[in-house]
Amino acid sequence: MKIFNREPAALLAFVAVAVKLIAAFGVNLSSDQQAVVNATAAAVVGLVVAFMAHDALAAPLYGFAQAGLALAVGFGLHWSADQQAIVLSFVQVALAMFLRTQVVAPAPAAALKSPAPENAV
Repeated sequence: MKIFNREPAALLAFVAVAVKLIAAFGVNLSSDQQAVVNATAAAVVGLVVAFMAHDALAAPLYGFAQAGLALAVGFGLHWSADQQAIVLSFVQVALAMFLRTQVVAPAPAAALKSPAPENAV
């Protein structure tokens, strides 16, 4: 699977080097902030790959939300652990509400019909 005709690992390596270049010659980023930017890039690429592969999207979307929150905290969002947990719980429930309407049990159509009563005339 390729994104912009490149392997996802190559794109992530490019992002990592670009972040280091920016930090070395311009923007003052701490090593923690660089790690958070790279983790967020990995979450974005994971979400794109899951979407392109037509795979289940709940886990990548939740991972993307976690990475986005970590990015925000890494750059100065002052939320307590409880506030972060509440937001991520909301994301998980919102995903579950959507998925609940999309999941169908793999049963043959004949199994879905109720059997006729034995005493029917």
